Amino acid sequence: MQNNLQNELTELAAQVEKDLLENLLPFWLQHAPREKGGFLGLMSEDLLKDSQAQRSAVMVARILWTFSAAYRLYAQPEYLQMAQIALTDLRKSFWDPIYRGIYWLVGSDDRVVMDRKHSYAQGFAIYGLSEYYRATGDHSALELAIALFDLLENYAHDDLFGGYIEGCARDWSALADMRLSDKEPVCRKSMNTLLHIIEPYTNLLRVWRNERIEKRVRELILIFLERVIDTHNNHFCLFFDQDWQHRQDEISFGHDIEGSWLLVEAAEVLGDPALLKLVEQTALQLAKAVLNEALAPDGSLYYERHLDGSFNKERHWWAQAEGMVGFYNAYQLSGDARYVSAMQDIWNFVDTCMVDHENGEWHKVLDANLQPRTNVPKIGPWECPYHHSRAAFELVERIGKCGKVHPD
Repeated sequence: MQNNLQNELTELAAQVEKDLLENLLPFWLQHAPREKGGFLGLMSEDLLKDSQAQRSAVMVARILWTFSAAYRLYAQPEYLQMAQIALTDLRKSFWDPIYRGIYWLVGSDDRVVMDRKHSYAQGFAIYGLSEYYRATGDHSALELAIALFDLLENYAHDDLFGGYIEGCARDWSALADMRLSDKEPVCRKSMNTLLHIIEPYTNLLRVWRNERIEKRVRELILIFLERVIDTHNNHFCLFFDQDWQHRQDEISFGHDIEGSWLLVEAAEVLGDPALLKLVEQTALQLAKAVLNEALAPDGSLYYERHLDGSFNKERHWWAQAEGMVGFYNAYQLSGDARYVSAMQDIWNFVDTCMVDHENGEWHKVLDANLQPRTNVPKIGPWECPYHHSRAAFELVERIGKCGKVHPD
């Protein structure tokens, strides 16, 4: 029985790695770079390029992380070249030479369009820069990551209640409205930003063992355990006032399952056995809730559950990718084969319905009838190679040796 399961896992990892190496990474290598440097801001579902579209720091930083990780794991020169393009773009087009930090948006001509300093964007820049250092040993990338850490600590950290505010103005002064988009409520803090600060801080801690960042990773883990997770239902609360008061929110299944494994990763890198044990227990509770509540009959993950109990039955690419990693992480912690079955079901759904076998990449969003949402781009301010590429990196490394799983 155990041998059969391992064979199934090895085959799944080979399929995921094949999609990574023959579909996802080649798509971005082919379509994302611009002749004048940097990356395209927008490409439609049917591959129409918008050369006039604005460009987001988040997308560039995520490309930097993705291709730095790809180079670290596979050592292909084209991956390093792509990461170098992203690093140059981040420094040249998004770095504020006066007040420091990363701008949110620039135009197609690289002029600044939105100069606010969202904590979310600073975090992803740290994530990409620290991964580039892991892959190349380039100390200038590490120094820039540490500079961004210092900026977040000086201007975005809440020294009274803990955690990080959503963002600041260009000069790091206060903003009345800190939202990442008009789809969100006005709030001081959000689960999403906190999750994507603990994620880069963990990666920075891998390469820069420092008491200050150890303290912050520990603080963030405890904030998730004590403030962000609703222990009555084992889901994340989403939006908070400064003192952690929160309203009743919808449930984001993708963030729940993504957070379950990112918290374990943070505790592992921090190296506190007692805290790790507590985090592992919590991660299993999160994963169990998603397993019991979020799976569609076809094996995919529904996107959200509304306050009235109804579901948003769209399927988003990133939630499916995080579901695979989160469920496999839960299997590693528990030995419960139900999590392997759930991961396999998601991959079968992805391969059948989400991978765009005609045009490449994945369809980013499917509607409730499993039809691609044509108004969601393949390349865009949020649409990037990071979630599903990372899922492949994680599964290949966890199931077997990177580069050894995919058959010759």
